[in-house]
Amino acid sequence: MKQQALQPGLRWSTFSAPSRFYGLAGRCVPWMWAACLLLAAAGLYVGLLLAPTDATQHDAYRVIFIHVPAALLSMLIYVVMAFWAAWGWIFNARMASMYARALAPTGAVLTFITLWTGSLWGKPTWGTWWVWDARITSYFILLLLYVGYIALTEAIDDVRRSAHAGALLALVGVVNIPIIYFSVRWWNTLHQGQTIKMTGTSMEQTMRLSMWLMMFSFWAYTFAVAFTRSRAIVLEQEADTEWVKALSAGTAGTKP
Repeated sequence: MKQQALQPGLRWSTFSAPSRFYGLAGRCVPWMWAACLLLAAAGLYVGLLLAPTDATQHDAYRVIFIHVPAALLSMLIYVVMAFWAAWGWIFNARMASMYARALAPTGAVLTFITLWTGSLWGKPTWGTWWVWDARITSYFILLLLYVGYIALTEAIDDVRRSAHAGALLALVGVVNIPIIYFSVRWWNTLHQGQTIKMTGTSMEQTMRLSMWLMMFSFWAYTFAVAFTRSRAIVLEQEADTEWVKALSAGTAGTKP
């Protein structure tokens, strides 16, 4: 009864109702994938073929067009995931908890890409694939936090208990985000500071263009994958509702 009483007050957006979210997200996913592929193709073309060779790092620097967008989004996704998890915990909003669960695997993948491309970049520039310096270690902890959140929420069968336990872990892990960002200022670390600025004059124009194209491509990818995963979670958790049963019946009826 408590959950039913809270539902009207939680209709803060069109996506708050699972049935409505399912339909709208389904219409958005193809557009997000199209934007992702087009932006990625344009960004990689500019970054790999048009951008000039760096004077000190030569062509090895081109990995930044993958590394930097993945790094920035992996941190941002964790903050957004923690926000939705906390919102679902505090207000008993099921859709918010579903958003958090849907974002976690994408954040984990982007964190892994960050570490992987960082190693590819580090070998020719630092002379080593891996060091346990402040930023790299804190990013590895971020990956563990993502994996821990996914494992915890999947290990608990009760949906509400799973969401609450995941929210607690996600909120505790938020403290790692400022540590990642400020690690190169707080400690003497092998990882360089903020040498890449996407505005101003620190980057050549084609480099900056490629960076922005890849950034938007990663954004589109995140929305496409998170919406797709959210729809699957909605169907799983709403399996006993009338609209899902009607949807299943309609889908079955259209099969040849």
